[in-house]
Amino acid sequence: MLPDKVKTQIRGIYKDIAAALPNFRSRREQNYMVAEISKTLAGEYDKHRRIIVVEAGTGIGKSLSYILGSIPLALTSKKKVCIATATVALQEQLLHKDLPFFLQQSGLNFRFGLVKGRQRYVCLAKLELLIGADNGTQMAMWQTKPDQSQVAMLHSLHKDYHEGRWNGELDTLTTPLPDHLWQQIACDKHSCHRQVASHRNCPFHKAREDVDTWDVLIANHSLLFADLELGGGVILPDPEEMFYVIDEAHHLPIVARDFSSAQATLRGACDWLEKIAKLTTKLQNQIKSNNIIAPAQAMQDHLQDLIGLLNQVAHYCDTQTKLFDNPENRLRFEHGKLPPALLIQAENLATASGSALKQFNKMSTLLSEAIKDGEIPKHQAEALLSETGFMLQRLENLHKLWKMMAKEDKHKGAPMARWVELLSGKQIDYLFSASPIEVGFMLESMLWQKAAGVVLCSATLRALNSFDHFTHQVGLSVKDGSRYLALQSPFDYENNATLYLPRMRTEPTEDAYTPELAEQILTLVDGEMATLVLFASYWQMEKVVDLLDGKITTELLIQGNAPRQQLLETHKARCDKGEPSIIFGTGSFSEGLDLPGDYLTNLIVTKLPFAVPTSPVEQAHAEYIKVKGGNPFLQLTIPDASRKLIQSCGRLLRKEQDYGRVTILDRRLVSKRYGKSLLDALPPFRRVIE
Repeated sequence: MLPDKVKTQIRGIYKDIAAALPNFRSRREQNYMVAEISKTLAGEYDKHRRIIVVEAGTGIGKSLSYILGSIPLALTSKKKVCIATATVALQEQLLHKDLPFFLQQSGLNFRFGLVKGRQRYVCLAKLELLIGADNGTQMAMWQTKPDQSQVAMLHSLHKDYHEGRWNGELDTLTTPLPDHLWQQIACDKHSCHRQVASHRNCPFHKAREDVDTWDVLIANHSLLFADLELGGGVILPDPEEMFYVIDEAHHLPIVARDFSSAQATLRGACDWLEKIAKLTTKLQNQIKSNNIIAPAQAMQDHLQDLIGLLNQVAHYCDTQTKLFDNPENRLRFEHGKLPPALLIQAENLATASGSALKQFNKMSTLLSEAIKDGEIPKHQAEALLSETGFMLQRLENLHKLWKMMAKEDKHKGAPMARWVELLSGKQIDYLFSASPIEVGFMLESMLWQKAAGVVLCSATLRALNSFDHFTHQVGLSVKDGSRYLALQSPFDYENNATLYLPRMRTEPTEDAYTPELAEQILTLVDGEMATLVLFASYWQMEKVVDLLDGKITTELLIQGNAPRQQLLETHKARCDKGEPSIIFGTGSFSEGLDLPGDYLTNLIVTKLPFAVPTSPVEQAHAEYIKVKGGNPFLQLTIPDASRKLIQSCGRLLRKEQDYGRVTILDRRLVSKRYGKSLLDALPPFRRVIE
């Protein structure tokens, strides 16, 4: 039950926030969201299933709702709160605006901060090694031979850190560093050892000490999964001691799926396995303990087995080149089933890579002990740690891939998507990949069963006015005790905006559609001051740009011609001067784009956002649904298009006073049977359908 003390506290804080914000309007939807979140997390509805899924329409104020609904209860319950988002923009909003304001107005005593992955911090040991004396050991650390400007950049970083001008985080660099250079000095889980003197005060470990003192942690979805994959409680606090607030939760299924996939080449892997063999010899020579002999010798045997097996698979693929004769140079294994000959090799590779990983881990532990005991000189220790850590990560990934390739799929669940791509270069190689199709079962065991409580929220979670598609994707059910809440936006859609479907001669499947699109856009932007046109593909956008060349006097702001932020700033500057401005963008501009007021009054959606199942995972998912007697178009494509279309239309009204017109240039909304359900799922705009 929600303690009376917390109820009183929440009501009091809400009143103080209302008094502190000018033009604050108390909303029934926001009050209800706060109450339902706090009751769910307190176990009022279900003590064992403290999960709530909330779709909060634009204008409700969802971040304030989940902050107020979770933090007072967490502090009273001695729990922590982890707010996980998909975008950096929302993390920064929480870190610099929402949480500082809440802390100031609530009178509560709590600490908060942004948790970042190791790779966002510099490893000082690696940095010092790379800028060290020009000898063989140091030069071997560079993945590519450096030029003097790169060495100078690293010297400058080192100086800035030790003189207090830089805190060691990638995000606080004043001058951007090339990605390939940062990768060579970034912290990683294998080579960063706290027991090594030079690592004890490194930026990453300093940051982790701060994390332990925070009551509210902001993270991204990827970091959340990195922790959960390790069993939870490694990077972030224990799931059992934490309330998770997963904002922008519509991204969760894809992030979870991508995080659980694995890929590795064949001949490329053979090359770095040869390097591990040399490293093994080096470790055997450097570590004085006799305990290194057995794992080092076993490791060499396993490496030879692995290289032999990988070459056999490569030879098998060389004899099957006809199977790769398609535009993607790809062979997807139907229903995830490998041919018998390949399955045997996959099982052997899973066993051999697992055995090699076991021995290499033993060697890595012995190396750490030798360094801790001072048996290896510092400059040699750092180089060995870094190289061992790098190779250990590669070996872990190789084992993960072949384990997924060899794993027998369960009859009840969806099969794994498995495929191989032909890579052409100096030598022919093959990239093997495996990915789960559905991740609900994984989320159930990793998060839903473990967490003290979970809030999943977004402005768009439902598809076709139902949570069913989302719940299936994330492994929840409307009957499992979880709570579901759909809160409508308080905006006056009917009076402030028009949904316009003009008469069209063609449909998007016809060749003449693109020229007609250009005609319609030319008419629709005439006399308008702030326009956003959303295209379904780059190809079509560029084709329309060519067709409009010389016909529009306003210079078009086209996605890809400049960074997104620069395009938006140029657009706003034009609007501020009273000049007309037109932005052309694709799907990524349909989400997270905030152009309130007069910055957007004319939104044009060219085409229904139907995703073509081009990726092997999407193709495998469609195949699986067909096998079960389902219809992939109705079960996957339509719900996904519904959510994306709602997001696209959501760009128009961002604040209560906003106004304008949404035009959709796709007559399938009225000509096809599924069109009505897509239309009915949109906000209640005033409709004009020709």
